[in-house]
Amino acid sequence: MVSKTDDIPASVPDCNPVDLADDGAEDTDDTSNMRAKDPCGCEHSADTAMVNGDGAHRHAEEADSKQDGSSEADGEDESNEQEVIVIQDTGFTVKIQAPGTEPFDLQVSPQEMVQEIHQVLMDREDTCHRTCFSLQLDGNVLDNFAELKSIEGLQEGSLLKVVEEPYTVREARIHVRHIRDLLKSLDPSDAYNGVDCNSLSFLSIFTDGDLGDSGKRKKKGNELEQIDCTPPEHILPGSKERPLLPLQPHNKEWKPMQCLKVLTMSGWNPPPGNRKMHGDLMYLCMVTMEERHVSVTASTRGFYLNQSVNSSTSSTTYTFNPKPANPSFLSHSLVELLSQISPAFKKNFTALQKTRVQKHPFERIATPFQVYSWTAPQVDHAMDCVRAEDAYTSRLGYEEHIPGQTRDWNEELQTTRELPRKNLPERLLRERAIFKVHSDFAAAATRGSMAVIDGNVMAINPGEETRMQMFIWNNIFFSLGFDVRDHYRELGGDAAAHAAPTNDLNGVRAYGAVDVEGLYTLGTVVVDYRGYRITAQSIIPGILEREQEQSVIYGSIDFGKTVVTHGKYLELLEKTSRPLKVQRHNVLNEKEESVELCSSVECKGIIGNDGRHYILDLLRTFPPDLNFLPVDSEELSPESQRQGFPRLHPHRLACLRQELIEAFVEHRYLLFMKMAALQLMQQKANKDAKADLPAIAETAEAPSESNASAAGKSSSKPATNGLPEPAAAVNGECKNPLEGKELPESIPGLAQAKELAGTLVAEDGSCIDPKSREVVLNACKAVGSISNTSFDIRFNPDIFSPGVRFPDESADEIQKQKQLLKDAAAFLVSCQIPSLVKDCLDHSALPMDGAMLTETLRQRGINIRYLGTVLEFVDKTPAKAQLEHFYRIGISELITRCAKHIFKTYVQGVELSALSAAVSHFMNCLLSSFPDAVAHLPPDELVSRRKSRKRRNRVPGSGDNTAWASLTPSELWKNIASEAKSYYHFTLQCESVDQVVEKYGFQKTTLLREISIKTGIQILLKEYNFDSRHKPAFTEEDILNIFPIVKHVNPKASDAFHFFQSGQAKVQQGFLKEGCELINEALNLFNNVYGAMHVEICACLRLMARLNYIMGDHPEALSNQQKAVLMSERVLGIEHPNTIQEYMHLALYCFANGQLSTALRLLYRSRYLMLMVSGEDHPEMALLDSNIGLVLHGVMEYDLSLRFLEKALTINTKYHGHRSLKVALSHHLVARVYESKAEFRSALQHEKEGYTIYKNQMGEAHEKTKESSEFLKYLTQQAVALQRTMNEIYKNGSSASITPLKFTAPSMASVLEQLNIINGIIFIPLSQKDLENLKAEVQRRQQLQELGRSEELSEERPLELEDTIPVD
Repeated sequence: MVSKTDDIPASVPDCNPVDLADDGAEDTDDTSNMRAKDPCGCEHSADTAMVNGDGAHRHAEEADSKQDGSSEADGEDESNEQEVIVIQDTGFTVKIQAPGTEPFDLQVSPQEMVQEIHQVLMDREDTCHRTCFSLQLDGNVLDNFAELKSIEGLQEGSLLKVVEEPYTVREARIHVRHIRDLLKSLDPSDAYNGVDCNSLSFLSIFTDGDLGDSGKRKKKGNELEQIDCTPPEHILPGSKERPLLPLQPHNKEWKPMQCLKVLTMSGWNPPPGNRKMHGDLMYLCMVTMEERHVSVTASTRGFYLNQSVNSSTSSTTYTFNPKPANPSFLSHSLVELLSQISPAFKKNFTALQKTRVQKHPFERIATPFQVYSWTAPQVDHAMDCVRAEDAYTSRLGYEEHIPGQTRDWNEELQTTRELPRKNLPERLLRERAIFKVHSDFAAAATRGSMAVIDGNVMAINPGEETRMQMFIWNNIFFSLGFDVRDHYRELGGDAAAHAAPTNDLNGVRAYGAVDVEGLYTLGTVVVDYRGYRITAQSIIPGILEREQEQSVIYGSIDFGKTVVTHGKYLELLEKTSRPLKVQRHNVLNEKEESVELCSSVECKGIIGNDGRHYILDLLRTFPPDLNFLPVDSEELSPESQRQGFPRLHPHRLACLRQELIEAFVEHRYLLFMKMAALQLMQQKANKDAKADLPAIAETAEAPSESNASAAGKSSSKPATNGLPEPAAAVNGECKNPLEGKELPESIPGLAQAKELAGTLVAEDGSCIDPKSREVVLNACKAVGSISNTSFDIRFNPDIFSPGVRFPDESADEIQKQKQLLKDAAAFLVSCQIPSLVKDCLDHSALPMDGAMLTETLRQRGINIRYLGTVLEFVDKTPAKAQLEHFYRIGISELITRCAKHIFKTYVQGVELSALSAAVSHFMNCLLSSFPDAVAHLPPDELVSRRKSRKRRNRVPGSGDNTAWASLTPSELWKNIASEAKSYYHFTLQCESVDQVVEKYGFQKTTLLREISIKTGIQILLKEYNFDSRHKPAFTEEDILNIFPIVKHVNPKASDAFHFFQSGQAKVQQGFLKEGCELINEALNLFNNVYGAMHVEICACLRLMARLNYIMGDHPEALSNQQKAVLMSERVLGIEHPNTIQEYMHLALYCFANGQLSTALRLLYRSRYLMLMVSGEDHPEMALLDSNIGLVLHGVMEYDLSLRFLEKALTINTKYHGHRSLKVALSHHLVARVYESKAEFRSALQHEKEGYTIYKNQMGEAHEKTKESSEFLKYLTQQAVALQRTMNEIYKNGSSASITPLKFTAPSMASVLEQLNIINGIIFIPLSQKDLENLKAEVQRRQQLQELGRSEELSEERPLELEDTIPVD
C-alpha cells in the first residue's frame, strides 16, 4: 500500500528540465507545474520561454528572502559540481581482521562513521553473527560516532582489528534481536505484517535470481529452443478472469531451511541478585531441530549452556539452575554456541546465510517509510521472542538506541533544522539529519496512533468522553479528528475537524519547504486508522504547563474574535510571504483596534520554553476556494457560475492548493508581460503618449475576443481602479487550451516586445522613464498585482473567514483581494480542468489507477472535491471515446472514495471482537453479487449480556453496538450515490455493484484493490467468487488486518534534486555524456541524504539505465534498471503503476542483453499487473502488447504474437484515432508478422493502411512513407511469387518445379530496432558532426513547437529521453 506521503512519487521523474528556473527548495511538492511546461508544448505558444523567464524575476527575490544557501544561482551550481567531485573521489581501502576469519579488504569513504563499518560487518556472511565488538587500530578503540577522516593514523591499507567486547543487558538484547533477524532474513512475514519498514519484492522470481553475475544465470545466447513462451491463460488478450493469486507468487526461498524450532526469553528472567553478581544478564530457552531443549545464560562474557533441566516427559518438572553446565560451550555469540550443540543448526544456518547474501541488497534494506500490502497469503503464526517482547514492553528508550530516555522529538526535529547550511557538505549533512528524524518520527507517530485507537495508551484527560480525549505517548501529542467543544461549529463541525488536520499538514509542508531560519513548525503526522483520524504532533517545550491563552502571542485562538500580533513574528513571516503568496494585512480585534498579520488569523505563534518561535494551526495557509464556499451577497465570476458553482461542501475549510496558486500566478505573469509588451509596441508605433491609456484596453481586449468560444463573450467591465480592464484578466479566464493558438500570430514581434517588457521591470521597479513606468503601472493594475511598480501577486487568506473583520481603510484592498480569489477559483474551472483533459487527450498525462489520478489532479492544483466536475467535463468533451480510460478510473475513484467515507463511520461503531466480521460484511455489501448479505455476529458466548453498566471512559476504538450488522447491499449503494451527490455533486445511477460494473465497465478486483488501499484493509490472497448469487464472496476469515493510512511531510534533498534536473536538461539538449555525469552525481547525493531506498533514487536509476542503454552499455543499463525495479516494488508497492513501467523497461534491456525468456516473463508480469490495476482497455496496454508481440515475433511464436499485436492495434486505434502515427506503426508491426507467416494478403492489407496514414500525415517525401512503400512493393512481389507457385502446383500436380520462397524469420537486431522505436528510444551514432546536426534539429523542433505546429511531428520523438513517465 502506498504510504500517502507528500507526493506520490510519480512526481519526481517526470518533472521537466525546463522547470529549472523554479527554485527546488521553495517548490517542495511542487513539481506541480511540471506538466504545464511540458516540452510537448503544443498549447503554449512562444510564451513557454517567458514562463521560465519569470523564474528569474520571482525566484530571485524569493531566494533573497530565504537567505538560504540553497538558493541556487548558476554560478553556485558550478561550484557545487566542483565541491561534490572533491568529496566523492577520495575513498580508500582498509584491512579488517575478525577473530577466526582471514583478513579482508573493505572500501570506505572519509565521511563515513565507524558505526557504518560495524553495520557492514554485521551484514557480511562470515561476520554477521557478531554484534558486540569494537574496532581497534594499533590497540586504540575507535569511537563509534567518529568520522573516519578524523581518526589519526587511519590510511590506505591500515589494519582494523575486530575485538570482542563484554556484554551488557542492552547488548545481549541487541544480539538476540540480531540473531532473530538473521534467522528470519528470508521470511516475508514482517513484510506482510507491515513491520519495521519491511516490504515485498518479487522480481527475483521472474529473473531467476540476480540478473548480474552473482545469480544463477544460465548461459547466454539466443536459446530459442528451450524457451516456453506460452503465457498463462489469464494474461492472454481478451481473457476475462482476473485471478488474485499470481499477484504474490510463491517464492521457493521463503520456506527457508529452519535452523531452530524455538528461541524465547525464559520465564526465569530477570536474574536474581546472587546470579547478577556472577555476571548473568538474562536467560534464554531454545529447542533445537533435534528436539533438544536447552537453557542458555547470557552473561557478560558471552552465552553458555546452564544446568536447568526440562525433562521432556512432563513440562511441569523444570529445575532451574543457571550455573554453567559441563561442558558449557561458552561462546561470544549465540551462533557459535548453537553450531556446537546442533548439527542441523550449523548446516542450515550456513546455507541460509549463503542465500541471504546472494539476494540483492535492495531486497533486504529497510525502506524509509512503511509500505503496506493489501493482500497476504495465509502465514503460519510462529513463536517469535522478539516480537513478543516488543508487544509487552513499551520498547521505548531501548529500541531507539539512544541512551537514557525516550526521544525528545521536538528537540531533534528543530535542532536538525538549525544545522549550518552554507556549503554543500553542510547542506547534505543537514538534509540527511532532517530526513532521518522525519522518517523515525513518522514511524513512531504511526505506532502511537495505533496504540491510542487500540486502547493501549491512557488519556491525559481520562474523565472526558472518548471523542474529547487527548493522549501523550513517547513525547508525541495525539488528538482525534472530532469537533470537541464546538470549536468548528460554524465551519462544519466534525467534517471540518476531519479536514483541518490535512490542511494543517499542507501548511506545515509549505512553511517547511520555504525553510526560513528562526521560524519553527511542529512535527506533524496525520494517521487514519480503523475509522478514526489521529493527528500526532511534537510537543512545544512548556506548552503543557500553561493555558493556551497565555502562550499565544501572535494570531487568534477563537477564529478572529480576539487577535494579537508580535513584531518578531511579522518579521519572520514576512520572509515567507513572497514564496507562499501571503499578503500582509490588517484585521480588527475585539477592541476595534487594527492588528497587522502576515498569515491567517488561525495561525498561532507561541514562543516555547526553548526560546524558539513556533507557528501552529496552519490550516488556512492557502486562500479559501470560493467555488465551494457560498457567501451571501457575493457573485462568482461567470465561468464558475456556468459550471454550477458555488456549491455546498460539508465544511467551510475548502482551500485552494499551493500548486493552483503557483499556476495562477504564472498565468497572471504571462498576461502582465503581454500587456506591457502590447503597450510598448503601441508606444513605439504611435510615438504618441495620448494614445497610451485606451491602447491597453483595446489591444488586450483583442485576444480575449478571439477565444470567446472558450468562455462566451465577456465584455470588459470597469474595475475598482477605474481602468477599463480587459475581461480576460479580470475573470482569470484562460484561452481554451484545446484551440489556443491565435494569440502569438495575431501580434507580430511579440517576442521582441517581451524582451522590452523584461528590461522594464527592474527588481525594485525603478523604471527607466515615466512612460515605461506608466506601462508597468497599467499592467500591474490589470493583473491585480499588489505593487504598482512590479509584478507581485499575493493572497489574503482571511478573506471570507467568518468572524474576521477588516478595518474600513483597507476596504478597497479587500475588494481587490475578493476579486483575485474569484479569479483564482474561475481559473481552476476554466483553465486547469480543460488543460488537464487536454493533457489526457494527448497522453501526456496517463493515470493508471486512483492514486495516480489523484496525483495528476493535484499536480495541476485541482482538489479531489472537483472530481465530479472533472468527470462532467470529460463527459461533455467531443472526444469522450478517447478519454474512456480516464473516465472509468475517475468514476471508480469517486465510488471508492464515497465508500471510504461511509466505511469510516461504519467501522467506528464496531467493537474489536467483531471487527473482521464487520469488515467482511461491508466488503460483501460493496462487491458481492449475493443479494442478501447477512452479517455474522460474533458467537454468543463472547457477547456481553450486561449492557446496562455503561463504562464511561472506554477507549476510542471500542464501540459495542451491532448496528453495523443491519447494513444491506442496496442501502450501501444508495448511500454511495447520495454521498457522490452531496460531496462530489455527481449523479451516479446505480443501485448495485453489478449495475455499476455493467455500466462503467469496471472489474471487481480493481474496485477491491482501490477500496482496500484507501481503507487500509488487508485481505487473504485467494480467488474470490464475487458473482455468486448463492453465497457471499468474503467470510470473516478473509480479513487479515487493518493498517493505518499515514500522511506526513517528505523532506527533500534539494541539491541532489538540482543536479537531477540539470542532468535532465543536459540530456534534452543532446549532451548525453554531461547529462549522465550530472545524474550520477545526483544519485550520489540522493544516497547521501536518503540512504539507499527512496522514490527519487528510483527515478534517478531509471534515467541512468535509459542513458546507459542509449549510449550502448547494455549490461550497465540492465543493472541500473534492475535496481530501479526492486526499489519501486519495495518503496511504492508491487503493483504500483510505476512498478509496472519499470518492469517494461527492464524487459527491453533484458532482450537487448539476449535474455529472451526473462524478457518475456517480465512482460507477462507487467501485463498481469496492469490487468489487475486498470484492466485491458487502457492506452498504456497498447505499448505493453506491442512489446510482447514483438518479442514473441522474435522467438517465432507468430500466432501468439498476432494476438497481442492486433490487440495493441485495436487499443491504439481507439485512443489515438485512425490517423495517428502510432496506429500506422501498429499496422506495420502486424504486417511484419503476417509476412513471416507467409500470409501476404493480410500483410498487404495492414501495410497499405499504414502507408496511407504516413502519406497523409507526413507527405510522400518523408522517409517513413518511402520505407512503407518499399515494404509494400516487397510484399507484393512475394505475394505474386507465392501465387505463381500455387498455380504451378495446381496445374502440374506433384511434378511442379517450385522456386523456393524467401520466408524471413526476423533477426534479433530488427526486432530490437522496432522495440526501441515503440518505446521512444532512438540511437544516436555519436560522431561529432551528427551531434551538431542533432542539436540543430532539436532547436529547429523547438522553434516549430513554439509556432504551435507540433501536431505529432514524428512518431519516434528522438530525444524524448526525459522519461515523461506515461508517454513513452
